[in-house]
Amino acid sequence: MASAEEKDFAAYVVELMQSIGPAYEKRMFGGYGIFLDGLMFALIADNTLYLKADAESENEFTARGLEAFTYNKQGKAFSMSYFQAPEETLEDSEAMNHWGNLAYGAALRAAAKKRKKK
Repeated sequence: MASAEEKDFAAYVVELMQSIGPAYEKRMFGGYGIFLDGLMFALIADNTLYLKADAESENEFTARGLEAFTYNKQGKAFSMSYFQAPEETLEDSEAMNHWGNLAYGAALRAAAKKRKKK
């Protein structure tokens, strides 16, 4: 069950994301997925925002020393192609717009690759 603090944080992030489109949150895996046009492009876990990255955008995250999202399953650590959002994204709508669009672009490219495989 999400705490009031987690719900408020997710609502705040979604509000900031509106500059890139009608983003919305969905409860999942003990946190939230952030979606736009049915594509998940961000996630919130432990009150931390992570943004989707791919080969095209990952360097922007790693160059700033931002951590990849990891989780443990049956004693093994797994990482996903989501990286911690820069701190300024939570304070500056222009920064959120830039990083949010970067993440949404990665989600669009991933969806396009999946369609090609079919």
